[in-house]
Amino acid sequence: MMKNEKINGMFNVGTGEARSYNDLARSVFEAMNLKENIKYIDVPEELKEKYQYHTQADITKLRKAGYKKKFYTLEEGAKDYVCEYLEKNRFT
Repeated sequence: MMKNEKINGMFNVGTGEARSYNDLARSVFEAMNLKENIKYIDVPEELKEKYQYHTQADITKLRKAGYKKKFYTLEEGAKDYVCEYLEKNRFT
């Protein structure tokens, strides 16, 4: 895609399947071999109408542009991030 000058613009990247923030948190705890410890707080009133409660990448444009590779699952991505970056201190 990068070599084709006719393909440009912003592309959503993801699996195309809706997942929750709970799914993400659980995946990170699992990747870190930790017991889940998720605490919920109320969304502040001033943010309730601005908060994104649902996320799902629409990858139609990306696929139409010719990208056919498979994406990591959320669980695979969390594990890769934890193992390859956090545990190896690649951010320091």
